[in-house]
Amino acid sequence: MMIEELDNEYEAQDSEAELDEETESDFESEGTEEAGDVDRADLLKLYLREASRAFLTPWEPTWAIDETSRGSYRYKLRRYVEDARDDRAHALFVFREGDDVLLGGVTLSNVRRGVAQAASLGYWAGERFAGRGYTSAAVRAVVRYAFDDLDLHRVEAACQPDNIASRRVLEKAGFTHEGAAKAYLKINGQWRDHLLFGIINELRA
Repeated sequence: MMIEELDNEYEAQDSEAELDEETESDFESEGTEEAGDVDRADLLKLYLREASRAFLTPWEPTWAIDETSRGSYRYKLRRYVEDARDDRAHALFVFREGDDVLLGGVTLSNVRRGVAQAASLGYWAGERFAGRGYTSAAVRAVVRYAFDDLDLHRVEAACQPDNIASRRVLEKAGFTHEGAAKAYLKINGQWRDHLLFGIINELRA
């Protein structure tokens, strides 16, 4: 699996856009690398999210009318690149090793430096890649990236209480359930309760 920094809908700090079970059968290797072919990534990302609209929208903030238009995406992309440059957020694509198929995205958003050294984790995957272990592996890889490359102390995540599969992803990636928050995030037009999770960089503890 390859992870390339470029883009994701990181406004959703809700970690549950991908409803995933842990299965490790399709992986050969993992890594993090800079994005290269922006035009290719544009088209793949827009196609995958549009094809997965019904699957993703129940777990994400309300989509804009032009959510999957290329013009809207280009505008967002410029902001994401600026955010990465300024260390506010790091949005990444997830590609399958071997054939470079785009699987989804993972984002570290709301990066706080100073005394916190923390970020919030969010992720999504295309519907046809759900339940195959891709998101679980991607989350683990991005947590390593957060600790080893960004030198963060803590990564936080959240999921709705009824999203059992998303909770498993976080738990299998080493996240600890830390509590709950009422009406925490506005998901698909409604304020939703969330379970709160965190993982600590033990080398910095």
